[in-house]
Amino acid sequence: MRNAEGVAYWLVVAPLASRLPASLAYRVACRRGDWGFRHRTGQRSEIVRNLRQVLGDTFSPQEAERQAREFFRMRSCEVIDVMRLRGRARSLGKLVEIRGREHLDAALAGGKGAILCSAHFGSYNSAFSLLHASGFPVTSTGRPLSSQVSGMSSAERRLLEFAYTRRVQRHRQRPGIEFQPGRLQGAAQAAVALRANEVVTFSSDAPPLDADRTRAVDVTFLGRQARLLPGVVTLAQLTGAPVLMVFMHRLADYRHQVLEISAPVPVEGDAAAAFGCCVAAMDAAIREKPAHWVYWANTDDLASSGLLPAAPSAGTADVGPQPAARA
Repeated sequence: MRNAEGVAYWLVVAPLASRLPASLAYRVACRRGDWGFRHRTGQRSEIVRNLRQVLGDTFSPQEAERQAREFFRMRSCEVIDVMRLRGRARSLGKLVEIRGREHLDAALAGGKGAILCSAHFGSYNSAFSLLHASGFPVTSTGRPLSSQVSGMSSAERRLLEFAYTRRVQRHRQRPGIEFQPGRLQGAAQAAVALRANEVVTFSSDAPPLDADRTRAVDVTFLGRQARLLPGVVTLAQLTGAPVLMVFMHRLADYRHQVLEISAPVPVEGDAAAAFGCCVAAMDAAIREKPAHWVYWANTDDLASSGLLPAAPSAGTADVGPQPAARA
């Protein structure tokens, strides 16, 4: 009951809307996003403030407000994406153009698997699901979403599992891999998948947990000195698997998207320096489409990454699934 509108959207409105013609389904999502922009004033103010603090003079107050409105629309559209993963994900797949598939094919031809590195950017989980549905055996790494939201009741966890997690996880080769501080089990599971010539995904923009801070490295990210975990490069160097960057961009009509897969990025030499290439790609994607990045709505995570000064905890509101991976 703390968020009746969000529950109704996930359980009733979005599942029904997703079965409409795509133009109508995503129009419903945009209307819901506009409603959130008008009525979730605290969340809107937080997004605007964070955009201007991190990106500085590149954003006027008017442009920051416009990007905040886009943020709410994007998150509502992502729910429709998840609903259209039903079956073999064809309902969503016919709206997404995959560019660079040949790079992933070539990487797997080497027989050492492939690592896909992305950010919490746009419909990243739906992008991974589409790749799996199109024939690539995909396994994702990261912390379960339910473990990242404090104060979540058992009923809310069950709702999250029913409405979101199960829909995404059904399009994965193996259960999600969680890396835990001081334990090698996650790395071993990822290595097993790569030895089977499968695909493992990382979302490498997540702020480190307190227990992981000693493994984090300093990188230039969005014009600031941030601390992030270079696990994607470390795993690549240990296994010999190539690293490819992947991002899914939503087009102006909101229903069509482009999933772009890069050629392998260099990972030789110093891990921190090699990780800088991955961070540069994430930086470029976020600057090009700021509203696609989920962390604008979470001041605490921006502060944990070093992009903002440490600040008191900010409240959150349901505008779609929150970040689900730390690697």
